[in-house]
Amino acid sequence: MYITLISLDNLGLNEYIVSTLQKQGHTVTHINFRDYKYKYPSILHKAYNFFLKAFLKRNLKLEHHGKKIIEELQKNNQIQDVILTIKGDFIDPKSTLEFKKHSKKTIAFFNDNIYRCPKIERVLHCYDEVYSFEKADCEKFNLKFAPNWIYNENAGLNDNTALEYGVFNISSIDKRLSTLTLIANELKSKKINFKFIVYDKKHKAKDGIITYINKHMSLSEVNHYTNRSKVLLDIHRTGQNGLTFRVFESLGLEKKLITTNAEIKNYDFYNPNNILVIDEQNPVIPVSFFENEYEKIPDSIFEKYTLQGWVNNVIFEKFVF
Repeated sequence: MYITLISLDNLGLNEYIVSTLQKQGHTVTHINFRDYKYKYPSILHKAYNFFLKAFLKRNLKLEHHGKKIIEELQKNNQIQDVILTIKGDFIDPKSTLEFKKHSKKTIAFFNDNIYRCPKIERVLHCYDEVYSFEKADCEKFNLKFAPNWIYNENAGLNDNTALEYGVFNISSIDKRLSTLTLIANELKSKKINFKFIVYDKKHKAKDGIITYINKHMSLSEVNHYTNRSKVLLDIHRTGQNGLTFRVFESLGLEKKLITTNAEIKNYDFYNPNNILVIDEQNPVIPVSFFENEYEKIPDSIFEKYTLQGWVNNVIFEKFVF
């Protein structure tokens, strides 16, 4: 099959989709519109864009993404069997509809929810099929369900990597910082060591509990810390219940997880020995959680959440959820 992946891929996670499909023998093109930066020609254009967004629901930046993507699609004379778009809410609807001229089938996947990212709703009608990691959105908007995926299957498990940290988390600065601080203090009181990193453009110095950085960390750097940690920490965003990549990193590495997202209890891989669900307002983390070893989940369940399982579900419609 001829498959094009269109995505806003800042960390390189979607390259794993490309390599998985290529290993299956498909011809795959990846259009990563991360680099399609839009610069206002003048301050008047910036003011004009404000007017467009406020009154006409248009956005020059999104239209720029769409224009550049269409240009790339036009370079390929081969009609695609599938065009898969991730982060399609960063592309204007008019351009998105044009994808159908270049493919037999168009699919979208969203790993944000419509509560947080209302622009998603504007492009739902532009695709033949739409998948979301948010079960509530699937029910409300009649979408198909697909979680995020395990990209790091077995990575670092056989290299005798020394465990340096009890708990690891990396996140961007936002409203979750207060919860992160509460968890840090809870771990400190239990004498459990941890490494918490927060991306903040203002770049604060180390405060003794949390390390602040002002440049995004590469995926390989993140993996350096996850491989050297016994437990991973996941703090979900308010109003969003879809499972983050941190959850699937823990599955892939067979590491325990602490999470504030109680929705995880409704997944078939949930095991209270492996996953501790905590109250974000009053996090209680028993030392006993660290004493028992990780219990391997059945292969039949694990395989559904691998990238192979994900592409089988989303692209080839072998429904596994």
